[in-house]
Amino acid sequence: MKEKLEAIRAKAEHDLQEAKDKQALEDLRIHYLGKKGELTAILKQMGKLSAEERPAIGKMANEIRTAINSELSKRAAQLKEAETAKQLESEKIDVTFPGKRRSIGHQHPLSKELDEIKEIFVGLGFDIVSGPEVEYDYYNFEALNIPKDHPARDTQDTFYINDNILLRTQTSPVQVRVMEKQKPPIRIISPGRVYRSDEVDATHSPLFHQIEGLVVDKGITFSNLKGTLEIIIKSMYGEDSVVRFRPHHFPFTEPSAEVDIQCFNCHGKGCRICKGEGWIELLGCGMVHPKVLSNCNIDPEIYSGFAFGMGLERLVMRKYSIDDMRLFYENDTRFLNQF
Repeated sequence: MKEKLEAIRAKAEHDLQEAKDKQALEDLRIHYLGKKGELTAILKQMGKLSAEERPAIGKMANEIRTAINSELSKRAAQLKEAETAKQLESEKIDVTFPGKRRSIGHQHPLSKELDEIKEIFVGLGFDIVSGPEVEYDYYNFEALNIPKDHPARDTQDTFYINDNILLRTQTSPVQVRVMEKQKPPIRIISPGRVYRSDEVDATHSPLFHQIEGLVVDKGITFSNLKGTLEIIIKSMYGEDSVVRFRPHHFPFTEPSAEVDIQCFNCHGKGCRICKGEGWIELLGCGMVHPKVLSNCNIDPEIYSGFAFGMGLERLVMRKYSIDDMRLFYENDTRFLNQF
């Protein structure tokens, strides 16, 4: 039996040194020291030994068990050290090797221009408010003096969720919501996304951005509107900007006007940018219609106000001489990197 124990010890030491990973070590532990292991099988035969042989064989078996456990721990430490060394080698960084240049983003031209416009209005004492893009028909049309049979709805055809809910065609509903909750004086702008069922081309998109403003207080006149817009336009395009107002019609303002800026490229002579007209249409505006004020429970006999609206995309297109609105949404970095 001594020979068998010595053979087990020698074979175990050899096998442990050949083990390549933790799983192999565990398999060897079970093979030699488990309930059905080789050493355990020898110990089960102790009953066949004489009383004189039993103590010596028992002592020898325990020494071999201790030796195998010691070798298991030693080999496990060696494997862990080798694994750590391999991991460090694979994760080694050459600090002298040139790094990879990472592209750093910047503001989209629409966001950049919007931030500049917000800063101008905040400087004039306006609050910036927002509202839902999925809107009720009442706020988008009816409260703005555009009943269901009004022809103005044809030019603002939009996407309907049902007969009463739609994607807003303008940010004017925000103005109505503010007037319902807040009594004059009111000075706000409401920038945001709007939607219309337009074909996609160089100057139209089913999604675009508007910036609309509203002022309501006692004694507000068209002169206040004119002066405010001139300050804003000169802040945006320079103190030498020339502005003109043309009569127009909007259902929610009376009187109404279109505002043009003299072409900053040809200064009124006519060129490609202004299509030979010398002027560039910039925005629409007017005095808030008394019916709109009444719809919001504001007495038009006491209060008056003005409103205006401009398309963000067209402002940016005119500022940078961009001839295709689709460029803003195509995420082409060759275009965006120019700004």
